[in-house]
Amino acid sequence: MIRVLLIDDHQLVRNGLRKILESAGDIEVIAEGATGEEAIELADKLSPDVLVIDVNMPGIGGVNAAKQIRRKHPDIQIIVVKAMRHEAFSYALQEIGVLGYLSKSSNPEEMTDAVRTVNEGNIYMSRDVAQQLALAKAPGDTASKMSELSDRELQVLLMITKGMRVQEISESLFLSPKTVSTYRQRIQEKLGVNNDIELTYWALRHNIVELH
Repeated sequence: MIRVLLIDDHQLVRNGLRKILESAGDIEVIAEGATGEEAIELADKLSPDVLVIDVNMPGIGGVNAAKQIRRKHPDIQIIVVKAMRHEAFSYALQEIGVLGYLSKSSNPEEMTDAVRTVNEGNIYMSRDVAQQLALAKAPGDTASKMSELSDRELQVLLMITKGMRVQEISESLFLSPKTVSTYRQRIQEKLGVNNDIELTYWALRHNIVELH
């Protein structure tokens, strides 16, 4: 049996994914979580074969969680789901060592095939993700701008666009408010925006975050 850890902040999504995966017969969902912090905690505790995780989640988010898990547990293979609304995330996650890329529109067969494929150490991309990766990457496009952000800056960007204040981000990341403000200023400079409102609009316009 392939032991899977499932992380998504929506209970209905987790229920659906669990049903799809466990109907395969050779896949077992050993635990679920709703945040990046829970992903790290459960990965440390359970050492699953495969982690299936949504990037856009509360807390530290899926990108940073995936990075920490890959660093601590290189044998755990990772599939990201719904994260590939834009190719910029793809390149950041490839550098981490993520092997699987799916969207929420992927069919059940793709989900189970992805788990089996990455469990063997091979890359799996759904068709829509592959198409997005093939998009133009001319200088000045979203992928180029996003690639200029450090992992921490990307993390702070996602938190800001979720409406978190500097103090909240500071407490969540164990950073000083001054350091968070510095990250925010660097993000704005790199992306060519002037404030948090423009930053959030930019992220929405380029499908980096979604309205819920």
